[in-house]
Formats: sequence, structure tokens, C-alpha cells
Amino acid sequence: MATVVLAGGGTAGHVEPALAVARQWKNSHPNDRVIFLGTTSGLENTLVPAAKFELHLIPRVRISRRPSPSWIRIPIDLISAVRESNRVIKTADVVIGFGGYVSAPAYIAARLSGVPSVIHEANAKPGWANRLGAAFSQHLAVAHPVDSGKFEGALLAGLPLRSDVAQGFTQSQSDWSGARKAAKVRLGFPSDAPLVFVMGGSQGSVAINKVIETSVEMFNAQGLSVLHSVGKLNVVPEAKGNYRPVAYVEAMADAYLGADLIIGRSGAVTCSEFRALGRYALFVPLPIGNGEQFVNAASLVASNRAEVIDQKDFTAEYLKTHISALLAKSAIAPIQGDGADLQAAEKIVALAEFAMKA
Repeated sequence: MATVVLAGGGTAGHVEPALAVARQWKNSHPNDRVIFLGTTSGLENTLVPAAKFELHLIPRVRISRRPSPSWIRIPIDLISAVRESNRVIKTADVVIGFGGYVSAPAYIAARLSGVPSVIHEANAKPGWANRLGAAFSQHLAVAHPVDSGKFEGALLAGLPLRSDVAQGFTQSQSDWSGARKAAKVRLGFPSDAPLVFVMGGSQGSVAINKVIETSVEMFNAQGLSVLHSVGKLNVVPEAKGNYRPVAYVEAMADAYLGADLIIGRSGAVTCSEFRALGRYALFVPLPIGNGEQFVNAASLVASNRAEVIDQKDFTAEYLKTHISALLAKSAIAPIQGDGADLQAAEKIVALAEFAMKA
């Protein structure tokens, strides 16, 4: 019986792919032990126990994007996180990391303990934690081709899909048009009215929410249905007409399928799930970071399934003048989804199996 440690906490973008790989590992090796590393502040605290996997918490290494006095604590916090990670990893057979604050201590602990590590990079531009880990491992996988650095020669695995999204793709293949109409009905919207699904990430984007909330009258005047996921940390506004705001959407596969237009951030997971099930998207990349969200959406833009707008240009006036054109582009976009990522979890599991034997 092998022990597999997965490090990918913080946001849904790190946790969901890790969960998909964990499920695939248990399908292939039902007797193995699978342990997640996480911190007290990440979404893994709800998502991992809900999926019935073991979670071991380590101290969070907080690194602000700009220089600050908090940087003084980085070495102390990192040593503490590595020490706690090592308590689990020293007896493990392989570590699989997905980036984020949890991964860096895990990669260091794996190196110190002589445990092989596998690294999956979801974004088109690798993050700092995975770049660090790549210095210790040759077992690398990516969701998108990377043009330079150690990830240039990585396995092109795709991004592991959540089980409901993968199932949605499989069930829709025989009749995509019928599947999209049926999804609208399951969501409680008319099957014959255009549906706009707004999502700003797992925490909710204040900038996107503000524009949408000031556009409600316009949506209703044009006879559009709107499903607005405002994020669990934000106040849910009043529902009006066919504008329905919610804190969180549970039936994400139906939302991707039923929406004629999706408006949201272009995080790696969002782009992958949209690629599998979505029709057309207006992406508003997060304006901070290393620009990875602009790059994540590039292939969808190239395939005429999406367009990108800077956050500063995304306004209520922009929506008013462009919503009809966006829906018209959706109407001529491919009706079917793209199953390119369906085998991603299997490929990462196979890479980890190879790493264990190398």
C-alpha cells in the first residue's frame, strides 16, 4: 500500500485539480492512502473533507506581492511549514503538487526526505512555487504549452476536470443543443431566452459584481436571463425579473452548459471547465499577478469561443453597447464542448506512478 501526498491548497484553482487526481488515484489504487496538505485559510478545509479525503494542515507562508515588513517572517514561516510538511511526507511514496502557498514547503520537504515529487502547472505562465519545485524534480506536467524554462519540455497533460464537468461533457455528446436547453430548465430559466452566467471566482470579484448589479435594468429590458454568482464573501443583492443573484452555484456543470454567454475571470480552472462545456465567454482577467489569466484565455480566443477585456474597460456602458454583439457571437460559436482535458487526471497519475518507480 502506497501513500500519496497532494499539495494544492488555497483557491479552487489549486484544490479542484488535486481532488480530480486524488479520485483518479483511488480508482486505480483503492487501497492506497491519499493525504492532502493545506492551511487553515484555504478552501481545502471544506472541499477536501467533503470529498472524504484526509487533510493535514501546515502553517501558511504568507508572501505579499510587494515588499513589506511581513517579508521578515518568510524564512521563519517557511521552516515551520517545511517541518510540518515533512511529518507526513517522510513516509510517503510520492508527492504531487499543484502550486500555491502549500506546495513550496511540500516540494522542499520532499527533496529533503528523498521522496519523488510530481508537479502540475495549470497556468500558461508557471507560478513561483512550481518554478521552485521544478528545481528539485524532472517529473513535470502542464495544462498549456510553456515556451521557456524547465516546463518547456513537460508532459502536456491538460487540466484535471471536476467529476460533474467531465460527466456533463460525456452526457452531452449525443445532443449538445438539447443538453444546453435542458440545463437552462434545470437551473430554473426559460429554455428559449438567452442566459448570461456571471462568475468572478470562488471568492467573488467586487469589480465584476459592481458592473453587473448596475446593469440589471438593462438585462431585464432586453429579456435576458442572468445567473450571477457573487461569491460567498459578498452580500447577495436583490433578485429582479430574470436576474437571479446567488452566493455560490452548486450546479456548475449546468451553468456552463446552459449559459449562452459567460462573464468572469480567466483562471486556469475556469478556462478548462469552460472549454469542456461552455459556448462563448467574455473574460475579465485579474489585473494583478504575472499576467497568466490573459495567457490562459488565449487559445479560447483563437478558437472564436471567447474574447478578453481589461478590467478598467469593463463597465456598465460597455455591457449595454456590446451585449447584443456578444450574444450574436455566441450564436455562431461551436455548439459542442471540447474534451481535451478529459484524460488529464489519468496522465498525471501515470506520471506519478512512473516517478515512484524511477
